[in-house]
Amino acid sequence: MPEPLRRDVRLLGAMLGDSLVEYGGQGLLDDVERLRHAVIAARRGEAGGDDVAALVDGWSLERAGQVARAFTVYFHLTNLAEEHHRIRTLRERDTGGTVAGSVAAAVEEIRAAGDGRLDAVVEGLEFRPVFTAHPTEARRRAVVTAIQRISDLLARLNGDPGASEREETERSLREEIDLLWRTALRRVSQMDPLDEVRTAMAAFDETIFRVVPHVYRSLDRALDGEGAGARPPKARPYLRFGSWIGGDRDGNPYVTAQVTRDAVMIQADHVLRALEAACARIGRELTVHESTTPASGDLLNALAAARTAHPRLVGETAKRSPGEPHRQFLLHAAARISATRERDADLAYASPEELLADLRAVQDSLAAAGAPRQAYGRVQQLIWQVETFGFHLAELEVRQHSELHEKALAEVRSGGPRSEMTEEILETLRVIAWIQQRFGVRACHRYIVSFTRSAEDIANVHALAGTLGDGAPVLDVIPLFETGEDLERAPSVLDGMLEIPAVRRRLDDTGRRLEVMLGYSDSAKQLGPTSATLRLYDTQEALAAWAARSGVRLTLFHGRGGSLGRGGGPANRAILAQAPGSVGGRFKVTEQGEVIFARYGHAEIAKRHVEQVTSAVLLASTDAVQDRAREAAARFRPLADKISEAARAAFRALIETEDFAVWFARVSPLEEIAELRIGSRPARRKAARGLEDLRAIPWVFAWTQTRVNLPGWYGLGSGLAAVSGDGRDLAELREAYEAWPLFNTLLDNAEMSLAKSDRAIAERYLALGERPGLSETVLTEYDRTRRLVLAVTGHDRLLENRRVLSRAVELRNPYVDALSHLQLRALKALRAGVADDAERAHLEDLLLLSVNGVAAGLQNTG
Repeated sequence: MPEPLRRDVRLLGAMLGDSLVEYGGQGLLDDVERLRHAVIAARRGEAGGDDVAALVDGWSLERAGQVARAFTVYFHLTNLAEEHHRIRTLRERDTGGTVAGSVAAAVEEIRAAGDGRLDAVVEGLEFRPVFTAHPTEARRRAVVTAIQRISDLLARLNGDPGASEREETERSLREEIDLLWRTALRRVSQMDPLDEVRTAMAAFDETIFRVVPHVYRSLDRALDGEGAGARPPKARPYLRFGSWIGGDRDGNPYVTAQVTRDAVMIQADHVLRALEAACARIGRELTVHESTTPASGDLLNALAAARTAHPRLVGETAKRSPGEPHRQFLLHAAARISATRERDADLAYASPEELLADLRAVQDSLAAAGAPRQAYGRVQQLIWQVETFGFHLAELEVRQHSELHEKALAEVRSGGPRSEMTEEILETLRVIAWIQQRFGVRACHRYIVSFTRSAEDIANVHALAGTLGDGAPVLDVIPLFETGEDLERAPSVLDGMLEIPAVRRRLDDTGRRLEVMLGYSDSAKQLGPTSATLRLYDTQEALAAWAARSGVRLTLFHGRGGSLGRGGGPANRAILAQAPGSVGGRFKVTEQGEVIFARYGHAEIAKRHVEQVTSAVLLASTDAVQDRAREAAARFRPLADKISEAARAAFRALIETEDFAVWFARVSPLEEIAELRIGSRPARRKAARGLEDLRAIPWVFAWTQTRVNLPGWYGLGSGLAAVSGDGRDLAELREAYEAWPLFNTLLDNAEMSLAKSDRAIAERYLALGERPGLSETVLTEYDRTRRLVLAVTGHDRLLENRRVLSRAVELRNPYVDALSHLQLRALKALRAGVADDAERAHLEDLLLLSVNGVAAGLQNTG
């Protein structure tokens, strides 16, 4: 472990230890240390799992809960220390040269190719991250904010303070760690959708709004070199944020039309406050005097018009800033943004375009006055922010299940009584129209249809909107293909969509732009990770060919989760593994739950993430990268098909085993996870208890808790064995791993998933199901997959080529083991049945606390 990281972990751990002693006496810390030493000894083979279990079983439930809390808080602090080390590493790498994975590196590579494609690729560049409220953020907001305060103090401590400042910072750090220890780690009440909206706003307020212009500046520097910031930018604003939070009602009865309206108003309030503060700050700072930088005639005319309309307001500004017309105009613009938020119609801006016109008037005036650095510096950054966020912040997207539209349309056409759901769907469409009238069409126009089976599912939404007459919203209805069968049918469904008049009209209005969403989660739950990956690749390939034939500018929307079992993993590598022709300079993806704060919770990490994605999108859109991928796919596809067939057979055989769902619920905390209250959405779409209606998130979350991590790797071993004689002939597999980005990513993601699993702990969970045959099936496939993944990659141990991640996993695993043993104690007792209500409540509390801790330790939920 690097010394600075070791220092931070030891410091935070020691302070937590002091809090434990102050809270529960030396005995509490001693028990924590006994368990820590026991799990480390078990890892080294110096003790057995039974010894650890005996230690845990010997404590009272109260003591077991305190120890679980201690390990959970320790993980929160360790995660924080690792985040700080990552930022430290990013700064150390930024030595003035080109950093690998950056926008500058991609621009250099494309320029070096010499095919003249750079300008075209940059011109069409789009990255659309869409924040979703999928319940994969297990931490309470109170815990998140407490950790943020600790983070700020640790940063100050590492900033080389003076002696007295260091002393006070250490005192404050102890206070905050003690507060975190004493804070309830899990939610007592269920979140509602607007809680989720407000939680996501923290990432916008603290990071995203400030980071966006710096991302654009990096691209502009890469394109224009020393001219960046002193002449009109070559970088155009290519980021567009979206949100499902408050708009996704598929299976969530708590998201109503009123919630959708409230969500967009919360977003608007946050972005208008941010724009007002930025405009006012720049106005205060822009102290250029008319004697050195005279205002243009157009700006003076605009200022005179503002004075006529609002004499007192403009007069007071002029009195405070005499001879500074640029400053006066920007401060007046800030006042108008404030009026827009407060809905003061006399002073408010009618649209973001009107604000942009004012900002460009200031910019043009400064440039004409010979002050280009003032024109294209901070003023340009504000222009970029308005272009990116508008007055709505993120484009709110609505999602609903196809079956409900079919039923609603039948009711409307029958002329009879309408159900509550039908009225709710129609009211949602009215609210979309209201949002468009208030904030413009861009603010909310995408309507996603879950489980799209045919073009009729798309036509149904347009028909429902049509019943509103002149009150109908402008809609882009987006099919979401989720199951293996639906993915195969996607091109034919799109053919049918082109026959729908409303779709054709939108294609004409948008320059033949069309969006299609691909679901990674349900396809993986249905087919297994290997076959789902290949099926999605086939679909991307087929849709890219369809778009070329149909003259459509297609954007694929990737519904990826944070976990590997739901399409997660490093985003930049995933982009480079997409089917050739399917990116085309445009990438749209869901950012879910814990991923939002992991990627956008800190400015430097957020900037690095966005740059890595941007770099990958640029490179994936070049001929050289696409040609290499196309050649590799053609060469190795027959091999991949054989792997897929065997992998799918193994996966389906497992989940189709009689009473598999009952066994799964018994060996995992599946049913208890709902009690964590980590989101507003129910774990199941329907009341049924089968796997079909279980959402992919709790499916993955529960397997993660068991340390099996099954959704990330199961079936791959059988697939690899089928084409290699169980590992006797690996030559072609190794060539595919080296040459084909898709296959490389598939194996590397499986390797990562295996590294976060633990066979010995997993065996204890599987034993709870009392079906030795099923346990043996899972463990045999685990052993086979691990052995063959290592053989194909040429690694002696898991994550051998990923030193940083390997170190993090190895550091955490013993401590996760401790929480797993505590969870197993509770799970075993609950599965055996507990008559005493008080004891059952203590056991459930211990179980849920350990679930929270394992999620923090593995940095993974669903």
